[in-house]
Amino acid sequence: MLTFFNKYKLGIIGMIVGGVLGFGYYYFIGCNSGSCTITSKPFNSSAYGMVLGYLMFSVFDKSKNKNDA
Repeated sequence: MLTFFNKYKLGIIGMIVGGVLGFGYYYFIGCNSGSCTITSKPFNSSAYGMVLGYLMFSVFDKSKNKNDA
């Protein structure tokens, strides 16, 4: 378990930060009419934030080399 966290720590931290920011976007800005796909529900905006957070933070992961399969 600890080796898994060490291997993907930036991605996991990115998911946590992205989820919090996604929920914050829903809570403070959101969509009042309910017609917005992402921001109309807290789960949607949090999940979208988690995906974007993972992608943004995993870019900076230096432990992956091109030879890994």
